[in-house]
Amino acid sequence: MTAGTQSPASVASGFSPRAVLALVLIGVVAFAGLSVLAVYAPDLRAGSDGGAHALSSSAVGFRGATILLKALGEPVVLNRTLPRPTQHVSASALLVLTPGPMTAPHELNAFSDYSHLLIVMPKWLAMPDPEQPRFVKKTGVLEDRGWSRRLLSPFAPSTTLRQRPGWSRPVLLAAGQPFASGRVLPLGRIDRLQTLAGPEWVPVLTDETGGVVLAHAHAHPDVFVLADPDLLNNQGLAQLANARGGVAVIEALKGSAVVFDVTLQGFARTQSLGKLLLEPPWLAATICAAAAGVLMFLHALARFGPAHEGGRAIALGSGALVDNSAGLVRLARKEAALAPRYVDLAKALVVRAAGSDGADAELRLEALARRRGLEPPDVLAAEAARAATPDDVLAVGRKLYRWRREMTRDGR
Repeated sequence: MTAGTQSPASVASGFSPRAVLALVLIGVVAFAGLSVLAVYAPDLRAGSDGGAHALSSSAVGFRGATILLKALGEPVVLNRTLPRPTQHVSASALLVLTPGPMTAPHELNAFSDYSHLLIVMPKWLAMPDPEQPRFVKKTGVLEDRGWSRRLLSPFAPSTTLRQRPGWSRPVLLAAGQPFASGRVLPLGRIDRLQTLAGPEWVPVLTDETGGVVLAHAHAHPDVFVLADPDLLNNQGLAQLANARGGVAVIEALKGSAVVFDVTLQGFARTQSLGKLLLEPPWLAATICAAAAGVLMFLHALARFGPAHEGGRAIALGSGALVDNSAGLVRLARKEAALAPRYVDLAKALVVRAAGSDGADAELRLEALARRRGLEPPDVLAAEAARAATPDDVLAVGRKLYRWRREMTRDGR
């Protein structure tokens, strides 16, 4: 069969109800999945932007520190919840903050409820590597032009950062608690070691030249500042000596757990109307609403024809009289008693149409039925007398209707 002679059934087979229903269901499921992903998209960010935070695997990121501490058996948590005044804070957890030079002071001050706080200062200017995703290129060192004093102003009024020129292998010396007196931490090669200075900062670890690498605020003894991030970032941990030094700092300050914050870099889990509808206790209401929508859709598929408009409570006219009479007959279950009466009515209509009124009308009907090749009236009457159910009455009525039309040639 050629394309021009295809039957209508073969052409319409591509638009079968099953295929259309399958497409609709696939579209609904895909839209629902896309909606859920759109709601939770900010929380699913992988953190592969190359920034200086605990989700980043770039040279200036701190993901390696979380992996190292977990491998050493330390409980490590990533904090993606913005601090709230009523937030419950573990009394012994160490919160590690990795702010940038543009971080606002009030953003750091919001974490003051933590009893142990370690602020890792930024050091490197870096930009994403266009040829290698998740990698960065160092473009220089952040020069302190007052941003460190502004950043740490909630804890100390005056702060200055300095960088040692060139590469060096510094040795860190314990200068106070929580390190034991005489503790020595030799480090590997570090490019331009960064130290901290300020009258309100109490040294904890210093280098061999007296520069402060780790200090705590005089007015806030539980707020520590690590001046050089290369003790904890990924590029610094590539050297074993630096990794040992960074772990020693964490172990000296930590309590029950180590919490790395990523909210300062925009990875906070925020609340929204979509999350409210997809999480308990409102999830049950959302499921009920979705189920109601599905049931309404199925009901719309099953309905045939236009919507029925409500009529009068008490109908008027001959049609209402017929409907009421039929309802009474149906209520009394007397449908079978009407079948013989319907035979008499059909015969009377044929007699009237044929003009054969008289005593011989029954004989004329039998003769006319033979000429038409139809059943005689007495056979139809006997069949009507045997009708016992509404279905039997309906079958007899349809047969009598066709018989009457054939007898009177009404359909031709």
